[in-house]
Amino acid sequence: MSNTDDKPSDVRIRRAPKIPTFLILGGGLGAIVSFILTALFPVDPAVGFGALFGYFALYGVTGGVLLGAIVAIVLDRRSLKRVSTAQVVVESTVRPDEYNDDDEAGSVDDAARSDENSATPADPAQPDATQPRAENDPDARA
Repeated sequence: MSNTDDKPSDVRIRRAPKIPTFLILGGGLGAIVSFILTALFPVDPAVGFGALFGYFALYGVTGGVLLGAIVAIVLDRRSLKRVSTAQVVVESTVRPDEYNDDDEAGSVDDAARSDENSATPADPAQPDATQPRAENDPDARA
């Protein structure tokens, strides 16, 4: 069953950038630039390369995220100029009930499903018919 509103409505369609992607890429590029710049210059032996890179990475990642945000905002503003308008008709679909009480065939399926869902614990004294009996198992001989 579906309901259709016959009046079309106008919607705006635009390609907006995914801002978190720009932030993550900017931070990653900032870390890479920090690594390259740290490796290009001599390292103080008292501090070490790792500590020096970590310190400069704080600035590099922050700067990269900032540049990524600026690029994303510029692209977002630019995408506002390229907006297209389309007419749409809203249609909603309602799923009917799975089982109808008046349906006789459905009641048979319901009874079979209720038997499957109401599993009782197996009696340990009774052997399980689905498992093969072992030849050398003393409990398997009855």
